[in-house]
Parts: sequence; structure tokens; C-alpha cells
Amino acid sequence: MTIAQATPPPRLQRSELAVPGNNTRFLEKATRADADLILLDCEDSVTPADKAAARANIVQALNDLDWGERVVSVRINGLDTPYMYRDLIDIAERCQRLDMILVPKVNVPADLHLVATLLDQIERNAPRPRPIGLEALIETPLGLSNVEAIAGSSRRLEAMSFGAGDFAAATRMRTTTIGGHHPDYGILAGGDEPRAFFLNDMWHYAQARLCVACRAHNLRPIDGAYGDFSDPAGYLAAARRAAVLGFEGKWAIHPSQIPLANEVFTPTESEVREARRITEALAEAERQGRAAVTLDGRMIDIASIRMAEQLLHKAERLGLAQGESPCP
Repeated sequence: MTIAQATPPPRLQRSELAVPGNNTRFLEKATRADADLILLDCEDSVTPADKAAARANIVQALNDLDWGERVVSVRINGLDTPYMYRDLIDIAERCQRLDMILVPKVNVPADLHLVATLLDQIERNAPRPRPIGLEALIETPLGLSNVEAIAGSSRRLEAMSFGAGDFAAATRMRTTTIGGHHPDYGILAGGDEPRAFFLNDMWHYAQARLCVACRAHNLRPIDGAYGDFSDPAGYLAAARRAAVLGFEGKWAIHPSQIPLANEVFTPTESEVREARRITEALAEAERQGRAAVTLDGRMIDIASIRMAEQLLHKAERLGLAQGESPCP
């Protein structure tokens, strides 16, 4: 059953920095990071022996550290683990600064329904200024096969991320890279020898399906991790592909990836200038009683203005709509 979606808070999520909860030094450093969203992690980056300590560290960090204007989220452990319920209850009950919960390995709508129902009860007993939002991490074959239903399953849901690493493992992809390319995934051109080989993007189907599901339900689509943080060029290429598809941001597993994500998912000066030209050209066409106009040799119509307005809206939130320089 599809739930009528509420309008998610207008959060920026260009960069999502994942921080292991068992490392107090990293938690403290994260308060100074330039990421739009800080993701405090109880799950994959924390060994079973450290789960309880990580949870306690996160509670203390949320209550004692100054997070400024950043969005702060916590990735709880999976619903099939013995840690999930204590993560959710301890952190959501005790931390007023918490903005969002990221639910890993979401397989079916009922997974989010369970978390949302528990949050309903927690918030009734421990009132807070704003309800806690949810982000669903789609990283299993079952989750991707149900992604449209998951996208419409909870009013708390604000965003969905694609997790390439666990998705690759679960689908038995012949790769050990997280979010990168594989030299064998491509096509061979026809014609005479030697035939050119062109790499393809093995993540495209999953990313495109998740992005469409998000946009159909007014959610933010976020691309997941790029595992090789020593390869900034590869990260930039992956982020740019995701941005072209319609994603709003990307995870960073290392601070060096934050400025790369912020750069890619921030409208450029030329994009803002072009969007403004489109809106001005169509406004002039409307004054003349026309629904379309030619600009630089191409047709501009109502679909064009919708795209331009979306870009200008994001630029305005970043302080760029009046011609300021893009954020770093």
C-alpha cells in the first residue's frame, strides 16, 4: 500500500560523510567537516564487539558536541540483528539533536513501517521539536525489486541511498570494487580489427531505478559510497554520472571526498546563468502569447522551464541564485 507522502524538509544532502561510531576522535572531527549531512555509523564500520560502545559514543557526541547547521543522521544496525532495537531506542529517546535515521538493507515496505512505528511511540513519550526523518539504504536484490513500494511506504521517509558494496555481494557480481568500474564490463564495437572496447556502467540500472522511484514519491535520491578514496578522479566521474541521472548527493567515506561531492552537486555559475536565461526567455514568450520560444537554436518550452526552475531553486538555497560564486 502506498502512503500519501508528506513534503520532506528541504535539507541539503550533496555530501553525506559516514563516520564510525566507535572512533571518538573521528566523531569530534566530523563537527568541523564541510559535509551537508553527517552519518554516525553503528553498522558496517563497527565490529560486533564494539557495537555497544559505538552506540554510547554516538549518544554522547549528539548531546555534547556542537553540530552547527549540519544535518545529523545515524545508521542503525539491520533489522535482522540483535543490535537494531537498542540502537533505535537509546539514540532516538536520548538525543534531541538527531535529525534522521538511516535504515540499512531495507527489503520491503514493512521494514520502514516497523522503524516508523517505533519512532511514533518514542516521540510520544519523549516529545521533540521535529519528527525524526528516515533514509532507506537500498543494497539488496529484494530491496531493489521492491524499491517503488518502499519509496511510498512511510511519511517519515525523506531519502533513499544506493549501497553498491552490499548490492554487489548479494547479487554475486564479479567485482570487489565499491562504486567503481570493472574492466570486463563493456561492449566490443563491430567492424574491422582491431575492434574498440567501450566500458559500460554496471551500476546504471540500479541507480536509475532508485532515482525514478525517489522522484515519483518526492524523495531525495543519494548515491552511495565510492570505496577507493585514493582515486579522486574515479569518485568525481561516479558522482557526475549520478548527478546527470538526477541524484542530489553522494556519500563520502573519507573527508577528502566531501569537497568533490559538494562541487559536483552544486550548480555552476554557467548552469545558473543558463537557467535564468531560459526563465526570462519563456517569460517574454508568455507576454507575447506563445508557449515556446527558440533560444540559441533550440526549442524552449514548459518542460524546459520546469528543469530551469528546479536548478534555480537549489541555487537559491545555496545562496547562488543572485549570481554569487558557487560554494566550495
